[in-house]
Amino acid sequence: MARSRKRAARRAPATRRTKARRRTPVARRTATPRAPTAPRAAVAKPSEAEQRLLALARQMEGLGADALPRAIRVLASAYAPDAELPKAVQRAWLASRGDKTALLALAWAREQLRLGLQDVVEATPPSSRGALPLPAETLAWLLLAACESLAHEPAAAAADRLRLLLELTGRGAAGGV
Repeated sequence: MARSRKRAARRAPATRRTKARRRTPVARRTATPRAPTAPRAAVAKPSEAEQRLLALARQMEGLGADALPRAIRVLASAYAPDAELPKAVQRAWLASRGDKTALLALAWAREQLRLGLQDVVEATPPSSRGALPLPAETLAWLLLAACESLAHEPAAAAADRLRLLLELTGRGAAGGV
């Protein structure tokens, strides 16, 4: 009898025993060999198209307030049928097929141009934006897409398309071509 009492005194209460059994053993910390790190990818040089798009975006920043007609003219001349920018963008797009990084870089440069044009649109008073009551980001996107399409027009039609864009923004008769 004395033995069983001693054993009972040594044993932990039932709640403690169940908790102890539920615990997971602490894993030993061992130094695991690290996998060799891959060499960092070299930063690719921006393509000619990216450089031209970013230069055009910087040019949009320098136009100032109420410069929407000037911005449209700058874009129209950059995307003219015989201009170098559309050719460079086409070459870069074809070269980037299968290369997500290059494709994203080209898209990012175009987006910078759109944002620069959006800043010009926002700096223009709403009453001077023309007959289209569009938000600034939508109008910037529409104008950029229209100017990009000039590269696919016949050279003789580019002046008419530019005049139409200026009229849409309310500057056709007063701004001239």
